[in-house]
Amino acid sequence: LAKSATQGHAGAQYFVGLSYAYGLGVAESEAKAAEWLRKAAEQGQADAQNLLGLFLGMAERSPEKDAEIAKWFRKAAEQGHSEAQFNYGVACIGGVGVPLNIGEAVKWLRKAAAQGNDAAQELLNTIKDKIDQ
Repeated sequence: LAKSATQGHAGAQYFVGLSYAYGLGVAESEAKAAEWLRKAAEQGQADAQNLLGLFLGMAERSPEKDAEIAKWFRKAAEQGHSEAQFNYGVACIGGVGVPLNIGEAVKWLRKAAAQGNDAAQELLNTIKDKIDQ
């Protein structure tokens, strides 16, 4: 796996990043997790893009960091990743890294819900009154 990752295989890079993020067979390392997840994310690996957004969200936050988080969620969401669609919708509701935009949030939450994402459907039900106004 490590050999494939160092040779540039995005899927292997994602799994190496995941391993470092959760200490699976290696010592847990936030820095190494972010490094490998970013490599995979930059190659368009949707799972890595979503996880990198989540991972960055757990670190110290700033407007620049929030924009990067939203960017990675959006990239994965555009590839049809339902969890990222939910995460990007939440970012739009909260104005995290993107301007607050309920309409955009609803668009992404509906896409996630259409794929069976229960959390997205629950959030849509919660904000229904704001959607209907």
